[in-house]
Amino acid sequence: MTQFAAKLTKRSVDAATPTTSRYVIWDAELKGFALRVAASGTKTYILRYRPRAFGPGAPKRFVVLGRHGAITPDEARIRAKALLGAVAAGEDPAADHALAKNSTTVAALVELFLNEHVKAKRKRRTADGYAAVLNSYLVPKLGRRAADRITTAELAQLHLSLRDRPYQANRFIATVASMYGFAAKRGIVPKGANPAHGIERFRESPRARYLTSDELRRFGEALHLAETTGIPWNSNGQAPRSKHLVREENQRTIFPPEVVLAFRLLLFTGARLGEILKLEWGHIDLERGLIFLPDSKTGAKTMVLSGPALNLLREQSRTGLYVIPGASTDRPRTDLKKSWKAIQRHAGLEGARIHDLRHTFASIGAGASLGLPIVGKLLGHSQPATTARYAHLDADPLRRASDLIGAHLSEALAGKPGGDR
Repeated sequence: MTQFAAKLTKRSVDAATPTTSRYVIWDAELKGFALRVAASGTKTYILRYRPRAFGPGAPKRFVVLGRHGAITPDEARIRAKALLGAVAAGEDPAADHALAKNSTTVAALVELFLNEHVKAKRKRRTADGYAAVLNSYLVPKLGRRAADRITTAELAQLHLSLRDRPYQANRFIATVASMYGFAAKRGIVPKGANPAHGIERFRESPRARYLTSDELRRFGEALHLAETTGIPWNSNGQAPRSKHLVREENQRTIFPPEVVLAFRLLLFTGARLGEILKLEWGHIDLERGLIFLPDSKTGAKTMVLSGPALNLLREQSRTGLYVIPGASTDRPRTDLKKSWKAIQRHAGLEGARIHDLRHTFASIGAGASLGLPIVGKLLGHSQPATTARYAHLDADPLRRASDLIGAHLSEALAGKPGGDR
């Protein structure tokens, strides 16, 4: 291959014409920097260097800086200087580039993780959550990068950028940590190489909300109203905006019986929303007072029905496969959002979610000192730690202890026998 020497400028590069064979023009000022001219006329900036880590006898390596036209001679020179600086610091840019080229990208790892692990081993809702988090925050920023080259500092910066959404930010880091654990088992990244480890999570405000006795009373009244005369359209006292108003007695919404039943079952069973909406009559054993769910968030689950829940189910007429049917009797109802908003507005349950009916069920059990293991079994928790969130509600043992100590101190102050025992 023919070689020449000249300072690489726009003029000299433009003047370089193709020949029958490829040739190289070495820059006269920056050692190792050159222009390679192919017989086809393609001009490419390259850099030749010798890795310092392997000593003076190490073979020389080449790095492609870019094609002429896509970058200018000055831009190519800047890139060459930056790479030579890395070489001087002991790095090997050509080897790093080859490694990155052969490595799995973050985007490819995300796809592999979702398709071969998450979708196969997680519930659909969980899988959708994983996909949303990874494709919304990780892939747009780092998708093209080699998965084994992502640093903790980069992930920490992404986590920090979501500080206005602490719950979502923490789920993002947890999901990435799970993905890299999967990658290590597959040999895609070295074992122990998990850039999500060690990133401090944001503090999250408690999401659980428990209905008070007064709120439960208002909730019950709203349900009764919803199934009889109907929930008023404007429970907040504001005047309707429409110019063409219907008569006041007609400005009400009566809920279908199955919707009211769904809300009552959620409260009396502590079940999750999906468990009630997808509940089939075939899952229920009214004689033994049990529900046998073939699948739930934690797998197959047996629910023990309370007396009120049993009465509700016995009184409900069967119109199809599902206890809470949808538009057609062979399909379940998909959600209760609009109905809940109407109930919430009328009963004044500000900030309460449907899931808080489950929390309320658990809080009453914990507050009655039934024991967290019992409450956990009623809720279908697979991990005791999940039920531990209700531990602070079990104040009865503390109250008995406080009363005992207080009585002892009172006796001591009064000089009664037993005060100094």
